Amino acid sequence: MSVADINEARQYLTFRLDDEVFALDVGQVREILDFSTITKIPQTPDFMRGVINLRGSVVPVVDMRLKFGMGCTEKTVNTCIVVVEVQFEGESTIIGALVDAVQEVFELEPSQIEPAPKIGTRLRTEFLKGMGKQDNRFIMILDIDKVFTMEELSVVQGAGAGETEPV
Repeated sequence: MSVADINEARQYLTFRLDDEVFALDVGQVREILDFSTITKIPQTPDFMRGVINLRGSVVPVVDMRLKFGMGCTEKTVNTCIVVVEVQFEGESTIIGALVDAVQEVFELEPSQIEPAPKIGTRLRTEFLKGMGKQDNRFIMILDIDKVFTMEELSVVQGAGAGETEPV
């Protein structure tokens, strides 16, 4: 989905990674959990922190700071896991996104969203739906379905099913 596809006001959940503010469409957010014990899965990418038990289901947890090259998320009183639903090959996958802090839910009109900047060919920005403007600041609106490559999601799905990547 691009900015052109956003033709009505939508609600977004904002969260912080370091000093940057990101947003997700609330329609893809299942719930927000306090930071809990994460079981590490061997031989998974660094950004894949492990899995948690969510009411009997195994949910893979991804460190969003590591995914975006910001360094490992440190546990604080505000650190939490945003449980999101990602579409992968026509199927829904539940992933926990480890973030520094959740901020608020707010509504943006299409006129408050600009296209993501095109930064040459070497930097990936296709995972951004656009840049939201609120109170003279920019908020990066993520297209959570495009944050991970198909290969990365396959590893995450395997971890969620209790599998590990082959050696």
